[in-house]
Amino acid sequence: MKLLDIGEVAARTGIKASALRYYEEAGLISSVSRHGLRRQFLPDVLLRLRLISMGKSAGFSLTEIAAMFGSDGAPDLPRDVLHQKADRIDRQIRELSALRDTLRHVADCPAPSHMECPSFRRLVTLSGRHAARREKTRRGGREFG
Repeated sequence: MKLLDIGEVAARTGIKASALRYYEEAGLISSVSRHGLRRQFLPDVLLRLRLISMGKSAGFSLTEIAAMFGSDGAPDLPRDVLHQKADRIDRQIRELSALRDTLRHVADCPAPSHMECPSFRRLVTLSGRHAARREKTRRGGREFG
């Protein structure tokens, strides 16, 4: 089996060698040998790095991602946690879509002043309510005065 040099792994994945070394220190990946000072990896490290990148894109921390691999190194993905993260992403998509629509309205609003535009005022009010709800949820439902 052909081993991959750290430089080749970096080139194939777009992940800097310094990040690969950090991932190894953190226990996310492991080299199997060295060729001189250069770390050597099994080819399956490429799939593992794709999973790590996907997890980071989804908003998981490296600690959370590390916990998603079993002691044998195989993915052991907690389905309930993935569902929760997907639900959070759905909420973010809805919020970002509403923000995008508000920005488009503001950019295209024919009113001489945005403060004279009833739609703009309504959108800002709704946005403020959503922000207050998000903050309350972030704090675990506790309100602070």
